[in-house]
This record gives sequence, C-alpha cells and structure tokens, in this order.
Amino acid sequence: MDSDTTRMRNGKPFVFSNQKTGQGLEEIIAFIERQGLLTAA
Repeated sequence: MDSDTTRMRNGKPFVFSNQKTGQGLEEIIAFIERQGLLTAA
C-alpha cells in the first residue's frame, strides 16, 4: 500500500489514517493548519 501511494502521489504528502480509531488524525489536522495558514507563524 505504501509503495503504491508513494508512486501515485509522486512526491506529494500523504498520511495513512484510520478515522474509526483516530490514528493519524493529529497529523491531518496539523497539515491543514500549516498549509491552510490557520495558525500563527
């Protein structure tokens, strides 16, 4: 799964997550805050 995702994303970021258990959720939130400029620099 990792190799397929790496190939298809072509260097773009990705996070594997399980929203049922919350695994990876903090990484997703942090990415949205950083890339969306939702937090103070």
